[in-house]
Amino acid sequence: MPQTREAPILRHRNKYHLPYDIVLNILTRLPVKSVMRLRCVSKSLDSSITSPHFISTHLNNINNKDDDDDDHRYLIHMPASSPPTRSINRSICTVALDRTFDAISEVRIPSDFSSNVDDIVGSCNGLLCLVDYTNNIYLWNPSVRKFKKLPHTCLKNLNYATLGFAYHSQNNDYKVVRIAYASWLPALPLPPSEIEVYTLSSDSWRRVGIDFTTNGVFFTKNHLLTTPLVSGALHWMAVEEIHNCEMIISFDVNSEEFRKLAQPHGSIDDNNINRCLASFKGKLAFITCGHGVQLGFQHSIWVMREYGVVESWNKLFVLPLETPSVCVAFTERKGIQISNVFQL
Repeated sequence: MPQTREAPILRHRNKYHLPYDIVLNILTRLPVKSVMRLRCVSKSLDSSITSPHFISTHLNNINNKDDDDDDHRYLIHMPASSPPTRSINRSICTVALDRTFDAISEVRIPSDFSSNVDDIVGSCNGLLCLVDYTNNIYLWNPSVRKFKKLPHTCLKNLNYATLGFAYHSQNNDYKVVRIAYASWLPALPLPPSEIEVYTLSSDSWRRVGIDFTTNGVFFTKNHLLTTPLVSGALHWMAVEEIHNCEMIISFDVNSEEFRKLAQPHGSIDDNNINRCLASFKGKLAFITCGHGVQLGFQHSIWVMREYGVVESWNKLFVLPLETPSVCVAFTERKGIQISNVFQL
């Protein structure tokens, strides 16, 4: 009776077998898209790939790549719409390459909240924070197609609110900051802002306060730009009530302390229509839009080269425009996206 021959792949399994920890180490160096394809190989591999340790290691490897490597830098665009909508296009995010703006894929937003999404609050390490028209906030990981709805707020009035999303590096955690404020009526004193912080690890909100003395601060939304996270702090433009002067207020994500930052010298101009903040190649950027020296309009952009040092504000360039526009996004390759206000 002939003997059954063992299949070559089984016969050589021990000779070419790689230890599991080495396999995982190799996977932590692959692009996200390639890693996600391997989740269907086995339950054990899927469990390993979605573990906090693997995600953290993979994230560190991606972030430690050469700055000239743009393969892991993307832009995410969500079409604007009036609330609420059941438009099919509204439920799709377009992912584009940072350096060319070329669309490379489309990701469908989960149907649980796609029809009511109002804005992208921010993104950190591939995790998106979204808010809908009823002030519900979601965390969404498009790579693994998972999302989480945050608990209800502990604040009373959310008619006017601004949000920020940040990575807490010291604890490998994520935080959402919500600042609720009243509309500013010059004839009445401005009520104090209410502030709460959500921490992902505890899955809960808690109130925080501003330590420094203020005479009433009116926070302003950052137009189409997300609240910039720079040097471990979120940043907003704000107006002090009594002196009616603008300022930059930062919130340190690790210490949970607020502080004031001075605007660039020479940036205050009556010709400016609006001012906003952004992250530009990891630096805090201050952007103004106003009437040009001659005809048309212009964007002026300053960058704080050394964080926290007022003297390090440096005016990078002035961008002339024919029509009033707003800054939509910066890219890591020093690109800037501008949108005509009449097309928003």
